[in-house]
Amino acid sequence: MPERTPYIAANWKMNKTVAEAAEFVDALLPLIAATQCDVVLCPSFIALNEVVERRRGTAVRVAAQNMHEEDAGAFTGEISAPMLVELDVEAVVLGHSERRQFFGETDEALARKVPAALGADLEPILCVGETEAARDGGETKAVLERQLQIDLAAVDSIDLARIVVAYEPIWAIGTGRVATPEQAQDACAFIRDVLRMRGAAANEIRILYGGSVKPANAAEILAKPDVDGALVGGAALDPVDFAAIVEAAR
Repeated sequence: MPERTPYIAANWKMNKTVAEAAEFVDALLPLIAATQCDVVLCPSFIALNEVVERRRGTAVRVAAQNMHEEDAGAFTGEISAPMLVELDVEAVVLGHSERRQFFGETDEALARKVPAALGADLEPILCVGETEAARDGGETKAVLERQLQIDLAAVDSIDLARIVVAYEPIWAIGTGRVATPEQAQDACAFIRDVLRMRGAAANEIRILYGGSVKPANAAEILAKPDVDGALVGGAALDPVDFAAIVEAAR
């Protein structure tokens, strides 16, 4: 099995002004200078350029938090892949549960967005995960398989290895409730099996866990064999906490 480089992404959501983003990057870079992990920062749209410029000369990469599937058009308030590429953004988060829950993003929309990102050479960080009701009803695997099959329907099997998948159980996002390491492992291993059935080189795909990851629990979660990293929310707003999670992934 190929060695998968740990992948730690900081999703700032609707937090940090441009000045605060600059301060964070300046504080973080010395703390992670020796890391062998892939570190990705996901600021708001207004801070993308600032973060891109401040990380230049380092291995830190930058991802947007969303994008539209069209290159241009009458889509007020949206951002396209060419706009992100022009800023030297390398990746994009797609299908985060908050986009699905609060903004009505559907799997059918993601089936258009993922190929659009790949076509622009942006790395999609595709988020999938179940609600508390689905978890308690024993429907976790059915939900994950449905999301993956629809979201990736237009992606050729050879291109699946270009995608990062983030398993984020909705019941563990911003709630303080965390999936156990065993639950995270089971879900990530199942996601890998679904991708393998789709013809993907599944052992090459990084699968992340997202859901109240903190310095205190990161090492135990990230030690699981099918958990290749983390999509970090609240703890990613503090450079010291985020650096500690990066360190836990080594």
